[in-house]
Amino acid sequence: EIAAAVSGLFGLRLEGGRLSPERIEVPAGRRIKLILRNEGPGPMEFESLNPRIEKVLAAGGTSFVVLPPLKPGTYTFIDEFHAETGAMQVIAK
Repeated sequence: EIAAAVSGLFGLRLEGGRLSPERIEVPAGRRIKLILRNEGPGPMEFESLNPRIEKVLAAGGTSFVVLPPLKPGTYTFIDEFHAETGAMQVIAK
């Protein structure tokens, strides 16, 4: 956790229709890079409306998204293909 906070790099994975971890805390006002790994058997679509982020990954795929500097608050991200179960929150402090 400390290394992630210093580097601004966080890892997320999708498996079984769930994003893990379901919550991460990030420093407000800094760009954050999220490494996405799809460990499930089908595609995933990592998405948020605020900030506007969208990334589609095939099964077994790895990619990343860069979040702009966030104001303090809670931001929700989903896997649109598994919206009922595939949600996570980014809390900027």
